[in-house]
Amino acid sequence: MIKLIQIARPQFLISGLALFVFGASWAILLGAPFSLSRILFGYLVLMPAHLSISYSNDYFDVEVDKYDKPTPFSGGSGILVNHPRLRRPALWIAITLILISLVLGIAFQIIYSFPIWFLGFAILGNLLGWFYTAPPLKLVYRGLGELSMIFSIGLLIPGFGYLVTSGRINQDGFLFFIPLMLYGLAFILIVELPDMESDRLGRKMTWVAQKGRSFGFSLIAASFLFATLFFLFFPLLTSRNYPVNFLFLGVLSLLPLGAGCIGLLKRPSEKPLVTQVVNGIMITLAVFLILVDGYVVSLAFSQML
Repeated sequence: MIKLIQIARPQFLISGLALFVFGASWAILLGAPFSLSRILFGYLVLMPAHLSISYSNDYFDVEVDKYDKPTPFSGGSGILVNHPRLRRPALWIAITLILISLVLGIAFQIIYSFPIWFLGFAILGNLLGWFYTAPPLKLVYRGLGELSMIFSIGLLIPGFGYLVTSGRINQDGFLFFIPLMLYGLAFILIVELPDMESDRLGRKMTWVAQKGRSFGFSLIAASFLFATLFFLFFPLLTSRNYPVNFLFLGVLSLLPLGAGCIGLLKRPSEKPLVTQVVNGIMITLAVFLILVDGYVVSLAFSQML
C-alpha cells in the first residue's frame, strides 16, 4: 500500500492546484462571485484526473523506466520497475481515479446547472492524461507529448479553475494563456532533460530525446524570456485596465528566467549535473507559481472585502 501511494508523486499535484487556484482567483478578480464550495468541488473533479496520470504513466512507461533511475522530478517513481507485481493494481488505480473524476464532473454539472459542454472539459483532461503514454495514441512516443502538456498547463487546468468559478469561458479568461503555455513548455522540457538517454533507448520521442540537451536548455530559457516580455509589454498593447500589476508579475518572473539563463550558460551534458541544474530551475518555477498565486489570491480577497 505504501509503495502504491508513493507512485502518486504528490509534488506534481502542487503545480496543478496552483494553476487551478490561479484560474479561480482570476475569475473572481474579473467579477465572478466567490463560492468556496463550488471551487472546492471543482478541484475535486480535477484532482483525481491529475493524480491518475502518475499511475498510468508509471504503468505504460515501465519498460523505458528500466533504463534509468528516477530523479525528484523525472523518470517516474521507479516503484513498478522494482515491484512488477504492483503494475496491475497501479493500472486499476489510474482507471478508478478517471472514473471518479468523471462521476464528480457529472455531479458538479447537475448540481450547479452548468452547460453540458462542461463535461467535455473534464473528459478532455482525462483523455489527454491517459493517452499521454497509453496506446493507441501514446502522444509522448509520437513527439506530441509537449504539445499536450502545453495545452494542459496553459489552458486546460487554469481554464477549468476559471470555468467552475465564473460559469463561463470568455476572452478575459484566456488572457494569461500565452505565458502559462510558455511555462508549460519549460516545465515538460525540464522533466525530460535528465531522462534523455533512457527515453532514446525506449524510443520515447520527446523533443529533448530528438534534439539533445543543449536544445532543451535553450528552449527553456527562451520560454521564460518570452513569458517575462509578455508581462512587461502586454499593458502597452491594450487600452483596458486589468486588476493586476503586470510589472510586478514581470519582476517575479525574473526568478525562473534567471535560473533558466544559468542552465543555458552551463548546459551540462552528464545526467548528475543536469539533474542538479534542472532541480534548481524547477524549484524557482514552483516558487514563482506560489508567489503569483499568493498575489492574485490576495487581490481577490481584497476585492471581496
